[in-house]
Formats: sequence, C-alpha cells, structure tokens
Amino acid sequence: MDKSLNSLSKIFTEKLYRIPDYQRGYAWTEKQLKEFWGDLEQLDKGKNHYLGVLTLEEVNKSLQKDWKDDLWIIESKSYEPYFVVDGQQRLTTAIILIQAILECTSEHEKLNYTTTYEIKKKFIFDSKDDGISRSYIFGYEKDNPSYEFLKTQIFGEKSDMITLHHNTIYTHNLEDAKNFFIDKIKLFNSEQKEEIYRKLTQHLLFNIYTISSDIDVCVTFETMNNRGKPLSYLELLKNRLIYLSTKFNVDLYEQEKLRTSINESWKSIYYNLGRNRNNPLDDDDFLFNHYITYFDEIIAGDDTVEKFSISIRRLRIHKEYYSTYLLEKKFTSKNILLPPGSTENNNKNNNLTLTDVYNYVQSLKNSVEIWYKIFNPNDSNFSEPEKFWLNKLNRIRSKGSILLDTTLIMVFFSKENDPIKRINFLKSLERLSFLLLLSNDYYYSITIIHPVTFLNWATALSKNTLTVEKLVKEIEDKRQNIINNKEWLEKIKAAFRNEGFYKWQGIKYFLYEYELHLQNQSKTKRDKMNWYEFIENGNENETENDFDYKTIEHIYPQNPRKECWTAKFSNYNSREKSILRHSLGNLLPLSQPKNSTFQNKCFSEKVSGIDSIIGYEYGSYSEIEVSKYHEWTAKEILERGIKLLDFMEKNWNITIGDKKQKADFLNLNFVILKENINL
Repeated sequence: MDKSLNSLSKIFTEKLYRIPDYQRGYAWTEKQLKEFWGDLEQLDKGKNHYLGVLTLEEVNKSLQKDWKDDLWIIESKSYEPYFVVDGQQRLTTAIILIQAILECTSEHEKLNYTTTYEIKKKFIFDSKDDGISRSYIFGYEKDNPSYEFLKTQIFGEKSDMITLHHNTIYTHNLEDAKNFFIDKIKLFNSEQKEEIYRKLTQHLLFNIYTISSDIDVCVTFETMNNRGKPLSYLELLKNRLIYLSTKFNVDLYEQEKLRTSINESWKSIYYNLGRNRNNPLDDDDFLFNHYITYFDEIIAGDDTVEKFSISIRRLRIHKEYYSTYLLEKKFTSKNILLPPGSTENNNKNNNLTLTDVYNYVQSLKNSVEIWYKIFNPNDSNFSEPEKFWLNKLNRIRSKGSILLDTTLIMVFFSKENDPIKRINFLKSLERLSFLLLLSNDYYYSITIIHPVTFLNWATALSKNTLTVEKLVKEIEDKRQNIINNKEWLEKIKAAFRNEGFYKWQGIKYFLYEYELHLQNQSKTKRDKMNWYEFIENGNENETENDFDYKTIEHIYPQNPRKECWTAKFSNYNSREKSILRHSLGNLLPLSQPKNSTFQNKCFSEKVSGIDSIIGYEYGSYSEIEVSKYHEWTAKEILERGIKLLDFMEKNWNITIGDKKQKADFLNLNFVILKENINL
C-alpha cells in the first residue's frame, strides 16, 4: 500500500476510474451525506481530513479493448485505468459535489485559480480535440444501469442510447445526493464555493492500495465492504455469483453468458425494487421470500422447519438462517469443486453447476416483477378487483412484518392466472389476516395460526402438493375455526377492556376501511383520505397527544377541561371517562391534521371549524357522519361504537352478538345503566 496520503486532486491526475459490475450502486442516503458535508464544513483552514483507504484494481490490457470510448485517452495521453474495489461511495460523493459546485458556478468564475472548464476536464470528462466524443474520468461500467444515469442526470450530458435508463434505488440516491449538494452550494458566495472546493480537492486525503493480480478481487470486495454502510445480502449475493461464474470449468463464452445474465437480472431486480420512489422495496425482504419458495426442499425437513421458526421470530434483528444458507452453504466455490454425487456437508443438493446458478438467477428476475406488482397493484396489469384486494392486504400488513403472506401471494400469482381464483384467494387471505390483526397480541396470534402456516402453504403450493382450490378452502377452514372458538372472542374482549381501542394495532386499518365503506355509499365517491398520509403522520419521537391530532382524533378529548365537556361527562368517574375517551366510537380518522389546541374544543366548534381549521362537516366521510350528531355524549359514543361493530361483523363475517353483547364488547355497560338506555 502506498504509505503517502493522496488528495482528490492527485488521485484524479491522469487516471480513469470505473465501478465494476460486482459492486453495488450508490447507497449513501441523507444520513451519510450530512456526515460528509459536516466533515467538510468543520474542517479548519489548512487542516486535512483522512477518508481512509481507496482500494483499486488495475484494468487488465485484455479488458481495456472493451473501453472503446476511452482507448484514445489511455493510448494517447497515457491515462491509467482502474476499477474501484473499495471506496466508491466516498469517491462518487466527492464527484457529485464537484459537479454541484460546477453547476452553481458561472463559466467566467475561477475556483482556486482554476477555470470551470479545467475542473470539468480533470474530474468529469475529457474530449478528443474538443469534439463530441467523451471519456468520462469517473463512472460505472457500461452495463450498469447507473452508467447512463450518472452521465445524463448527474453530469448533464446527452445520451447516445435509444432506450431510456431505468431508475433504481441507486439512481434515486445519486439524484438525491446531487440535489442535497445543490441546495447547499446555491446559497454560497464565490469565496465560500472556492473554500469548499479547496477543502474537497486538496484536504480530503486517502491512502491508495492497488490489488496485485494474484489476489481474487471479488473475495477482496466482499471482505472489505463489511465496513461502512453494510451491504445487503442481495448485494453480497450478486458479487458472490459473479465470482462463481469465473470458477466453472466451462468454455469462456458460457462464463460470460452467465455473468451477463447475472448483471441483467440484477438490473431488473433493482429497477423493480426502486421503481416506486415513494415506496421502495427492501432488498432482503425480497431475497428472503424468494428463498422460501425456491429452496423449499431445504425447508421441508422437520428439523429445518424448527430452525426456521426461530429464524422467523428473530428475522428483523438477524435474518440469519437464510443468508447463511445462501452465502455459506449453497453458493460457495467449494460446492463447484465437489465431485458428482458427493455427500459432503450431508447434502448432495449443494453441488453447483453453471445451469443451477443460471436457473436461480432467472427465477429471481421473474419473481421480482410479481413482487413489485403485489406491492404496487395500481401500477400493474391486474384486474381492478385484484388491485382492490391487493391494496387491502398491503394496508393490513404492518410495517416490519415478515411478509410471509406476501410470499404466499407471490407463489399463488405465479401459479394461477385466473383473476376469479386470484380474487377468491385474496379475499380469504384478507379476512384471515384481519382476524390476526384483531387478536392484537403476537404471542396469542401464533397460538391460533403460526407464521410457519403461511410458509407451509407457500412451499406446498410451490411444490404442487397443494392445489389453489385446496389452499383457499384451507384458509377459509382456518378462519372459520378461529371464529367458532369462543375463547378467541373472549381473549379479544379482555384485551380491549384492558387497553381500549386506541392502542389497537389495527385501528387505522379498521377506521380506513370504514371510511371507504362510507365513500362507496356517497354520491360522488370522491377520495377524501390518503392511506399513506394517514399512516405516515406522526413519528416515534412524538408524544401520545401529538400522535393523536395528526392521525386519529379523540372526539371527546383526552384533556377535556372546557365546561362543554366536563358538564356532559360529570356523571362518570375517572376510570369510566378514560374508557369512553379510548372507546371505538370516540375515535375518528381525520382528512387533515389539526393542531393540538383544536382537539380540545367543544363539539360544536369541532363540527363547524374555527379560523382556518376545517371542521368535521367538511372533512372525511367519517367526520361528516359524526358532524350530523347534535351533541357528543356517552350515549353517542356507545351508539357509534355499536354501529362500527355492525360494520365489522358484516365486512369480515364475524359474529359479536346483539346490541347488548356489542355494548359489553365495548366495555360500555356502565353507560347503559347510567343513561338508562334500552337496547
């Protein structure tokens, strides 16, 4: 390793850098960008900041011939070409910042006695005789989807490609980084721009380590990238498969075809995972769910299922079992070298052929397209009823869940194309999922249906040992068994008695479904609530009161100090008032967030609105329905609660009972007694 420290300016002297295909794309987000920017801003004048080791690989002469746009600068100007093995995130960030500085600087300005033309020529691209050809000083290999994006969207250059580039999570990150720096630099005067440019190019220092030819670069990459922002298992797997493609004892063109297939598949994977910028899909959720069905024979044994059950409960922390299997047991060079029929590791199925890897990669590519459509049904060719039920299941699924129901949907949709059968399946799955949501207690939920049940259904369907018709029947049977279990309803009733409905994990889903029910009965059927805004309002650092007014309103407020409230509820003790406040009938989904002072207003003011705050009568369909009450007392809370339970019974085919039984379910029997209500 070069013991001297090198500035960015020195690193970019007569050298070309490319990010190779086994590397992940640009993964830095706002957190890392803020840290990078903070390091620059806080760097004292004349001081240096060490950025670590930049690991490079010299580009073999045989590979240079494929760098057609760069041959002239390599041969005529003696530029040395390198692959970036480690340090690409830092290097990419620095180049994006330089581009941002250039875009915020006029052509006539100089930075550190250097014209913008000279800066661009040193760090961005050089042109042959100032013609139309470009040799980019830093970039991706051409088959990387980020190649065109960096060139056109970050550097602002024209493209010779006929087809448009595909956006991925990584290209979104590139764009976000540029916007982040543009927002900072556009506020700077000339002196400030020059200072930040000087710090960036002269005072951020690297050690340079060039890998020798006898070291396997893919293995080096995997080892080195355990530092910094961790690689996802999907990113590690791509690198591993590319490495294995070079180890098969087959003709070179077969190796190259496999490598091309891996790159093309990962293009599709990252395109689909990042396709919806507002709802990017997690790498490892997809990989895990695909693993469940693709390697179903591994999961089939009792011992493995037991291990897998443990893995499911701990997935959000470790995700340990499936990643261990993929990276340490299945896709290893040792398995390529095993002789035919070897039983080493007690599993002959671990033997790997080039065809095995090719088929696996193709399966990933095909599955990710279905995976995207499941989570984004409105951007699919599914029928409208399919979209309708998929949207429900996407809403009912809690954040951070293991998505085993989605695994089942992915397998079902890959097996069955009949929309009618798909709809029946989705409808049954949603009804079962709601029962689990209603249970409100994970440890109790797994006693009525264990998450591995979804796994077993998915693997059986994948292996064709379970038909789609039989699956739907089993789901319905499971749902019916739960409903018929008297203990189940008593457990739910007891849970709501103890905690009320406000903290029920399904409260938003339920109230939103009721909102849709009212919308469907309206004349205009116009949307008045957005699900994603409804669930995203508030955050974990806010107080309960903040959470309340931004998402769900307590009609009878949590802090009822005004006489209009104290007078109407004076007949109730503190415990009864608390039950009423958190009762189902007192909870209202808001079409727009309202400030904390408004939630304590009298009912009449909440209905009509005050100042610039919109009242219930112009709010969501649920708000409009409540606005038609003349007053809001314990009677109305009970009445509306029973009405909501009527909807629950009808919508999910659950039997709670008559009005008296519903009042008991709501824990509001004391209201019947004190108000002398005849049900």
